[in-house]
Amino acid sequence: MIDIINLLPDNIANQIAAGEVIQRPASAVKELLENAVDADATSIQLHIADAGKTLIQVIDNGKGMSETDARMSFERHATSKIKKIEDLFYIRTMGFRGEALASIAAVAQVELKTRRAEDELGTFIEIDNSIVRKQEACSCAVGTNICMKNLFFNVPARRNFLKSNASEMRHIVDEFIHVALAFPNIFFSLSSNGQQVFYLEAGNYKQRFLQLLGNQYQTKLVPVKETTDYLEINGFVGKPDAAKKTRGDQYFFVNNRFIKSAYLNHAVTSAFDALLPKDSFPLYALYIDLDPSLVDINVHPTKQEIKFEDEKIVYAFVQAAIKHALAQFSISPSLDFSLNAEIMQTEAVTQPFTENRKETLTTSDLYKKFSQKNQAHLIDPTEKNELKHWKEFYTDTNYTAENTNNEHLNFNPTENRRPETGNLQLVTDSTFYQLHQTYIIAHLQNGFLLIHQQHAHERILFERYSNAIQFKQAVTQQTLFPVTLELSPPDAALLHELLPDLQLLGYKIELFGKDSFIIQGTPADVLHGNEKHMIELLIEQFKHFSSELKFSKREKLIHCMARQQAIKAGQTLSDKEMKVLTEELFQCNTPSITPNGNPVFVEFNDEQLLKMFGK
Repeated sequence: MIDIINLLPDNIANQIAAGEVIQRPASAVKELLENAVDADATSIQLHIADAGKTLIQVIDNGKGMSETDARMSFERHATSKIKKIEDLFYIRTMGFRGEALASIAAVAQVELKTRRAEDELGTFIEIDNSIVRKQEACSCAVGTNICMKNLFFNVPARRNFLKSNASEMRHIVDEFIHVALAFPNIFFSLSSNGQQVFYLEAGNYKQRFLQLLGNQYQTKLVPVKETTDYLEINGFVGKPDAAKKTRGDQYFFVNNRFIKSAYLNHAVTSAFDALLPKDSFPLYALYIDLDPSLVDINVHPTKQEIKFEDEKIVYAFVQAAIKHALAQFSISPSLDFSLNAEIMQTEAVTQPFTENRKETLTTSDLYKKFSQKNQAHLIDPTEKNELKHWKEFYTDTNYTAENTNNEHLNFNPTENRRPETGNLQLVTDSTFYQLHQTYIIAHLQNGFLLIHQQHAHERILFERYSNAIQFKQAVTQQTLFPVTLELSPPDAALLHELLPDLQLLGYKIELFGKDSFIIQGTPADVLHGNEKHMIELLIEQFKHFSSELKFSKREKLIHCMARQQAIKAGQTLSDKEMKVLTEELFQCNTPSITPNGNPVFVEFNDEQLLKMFGK
């Protein structure tokens, strides 16, 4: 009988192993940057072309390698950091498993130049598909210069699974930020297709954070510093007014290694208890330093998930450190005296005060009682305490609540158009009720509907924006005073990518400098007065958009727009608003579910109700 088990060739084994380590260009960026840090570099340059698909180059001024070490570095499991099993429990460096360069060489064309300070000449190595094509002496600067070209050139199926350049570039920027934040004492630069994206001078933690994410946080950061026998915590948290509606700008580092930990994130969030609304997330960059033997960093291929020996004590220390910092700097919820955008859109502000209205109001008895001498306390006995004159201040023959546009929901229902409710026979002429400022009770011929107001509005807006993009019919309302928007480089790159679709939705945004934009117009049905915040929130929601379903970039944008502009749970609606909302809902193509697949309403018919009461 023929034996069927064989050893895999080295190049195939390396490609399989590379699948764990190098999943996309950003994975290679992470490994190469960490190698440069481990080489004690004080200057690290990253050059990217075609979002890393064509070129990833890292140049550092570190220790460099000898000719033998340069050749050995591409062998699997070749490392200078592990000599015995106990060394695994005292890891202080970033890379240690000896898989990064071997994995990169298995799926890309690599060129390496490296030289130590004591060597007169350096070493040049050219390698692809795990095969060394050339090795020779060369003249080069002290340190290491490594070029990785044509990622997945020999695995076309994996290359086809890469996302768009803009999407892959965002992942690269994220990895760059993680390493740059962990080592603020090192100079970092990043250029993409010949254009400089980041130029980060060496400094402290706060300076590095501001370099990366913007000087707008200069006065919004609270320093955190706690030292115990078990661990040391440094860094900063954002004040409550710096919180965001999505989980952006939250960074944990353990022994200078970026990690993801929902458990520790909960410790930070709980420390902000009563300082933030439930739908807001604090900003933070926290650096935890503890004995390496108390943490296992080898539980995940990317080393971004770690395991603490005693995670409960770490949780307690983090929570206490944040609370202490907030108390020490007297952080408490602040009052915002800026004018609310919705208030600025009310009729009292936007409608012209005509001569006709002026005459109507100034001749009223109520006006006279407050404007004429000795009339303030005069009560007309014929009125019998009826305060009907209050109505004269906001109603007249030409200005009534019935003929005003519904500014609050921004609906434009078609006249004489009945809702298409399928098998549901909606009684639209009946009264609507709001329950817990979240649900709408609408009558049916044989029961009632319980409608979630936010879900209903999301469905309406989603279909409206989808039609606007498809038929290019969105109306733009010019802003009276253009708003300047300054973003961090990664957010600016994302907004630049979204501009064509935003224009189809009614936004008019123009590039104004490297990372700045000018908002010239917004969709006609969007409240004005807070354009900058809306765009920033839209970017945050897009970056952290999550769904079990897969959507295109355009669909994600429409989802985020609908979610942002929809009325929220807890918002009081008038009878007219509830009626219009319900009618608009049942004119939608899919009124029963939200764009994310959640139910919009629940039906209760007479038969169900009778069964519930044992009839």
